[in-house]
Amino acid sequence: MVARVMTDRYAVVGHPVAHSQSPFIHARFAEQTGQDMTYEALLAPLDDFAGTVRGFFGAGGRGVNVTVPFKLEAYELVDRVGGWAERAGAVNTIAVQADGTLLGENTDGIGLERDLTANLQVRIAERRLLVLGAGGAVRGILEPLLRSEPRELVIANRTVARAELLRDLFSDLGPVQACGLDALAGRDFDVILNGTSASLAGEIPPLPPGLFAPGAVAYDLFYAPRPTAFMRWSLEQGAARVFDGLGMLVEQAAESFFMWRGVRPETGPVIAALRAKLVGG
Repeated sequence: MVARVMTDRYAVVGHPVAHSQSPFIHARFAEQTGQDMTYEALLAPLDDFAGTVRGFFGAGGRGVNVTVPFKLEAYELVDRVGGWAERAGAVNTIAVQADGTLLGENTDGIGLERDLTANLQVRIAERRLLVLGAGGAVRGILEPLLRSEPRELVIANRTVARAELLRDLFSDLGPVQACGLDALAGRDFDVILNGTSASLAGEIPPLPPGLFAPGAVAYDLFYAPRPTAFMRWSLEQGAARVFDGLGMLVEQAAESFFMWRGVRPETGPVIAALRAKLVGG
């Protein structure tokens, strides 16, 4: 009698998590590449992320994605971290290794880089970049942005000390500056990325006018069925092109999928399918 090969299980873990589009994305990756796997959403209690993850792996799970608010806890939970996660200080992907240990990585930054450069044809090299915010979302994207060799990268945040902390952590990778939002007056940039949580509330950070150089691009790390408040404001302020972070979401998921399965899915069809799902829903 031939033993049945069990379907591999994966999940996204968060609190909340019901809104996550990761099950939709990974189901399409699996279908596209012929992988025998399932992917579910797991709601972890705020005080027991580690127990939820260990329980999932103990029941045969092979990997998880980690979303808010557990990325820092995931960093502490794993046995070993990859280079991106070590620099970011946060983990969004965990994989069970052959010896049973847990490897943690952070795919957010490479997801953003691929969306900007491959999907949207936005050039980073020798451009002046402004990154708004200094939280975990921003920390995860700085290394790939700096390795793309911009002319300068300015981190601007309401609390200047938090921006200065990130400047000091990443200054070995390139020309990083830090300042408060009000200090941006009189400057302009080629690419402006919003990593603040303002879009979640339909708001924009308190920014001075005139930040967009001719032909400039605006990118919101968050996504929504309709253009975000930051995208709308950017167009009013003269941005030539505006984008949200839906492509980044799919690209970071593709990197997780590759880490787990050793197969790199095509992201274009999944980005289009997810956009249609959100707009239609």
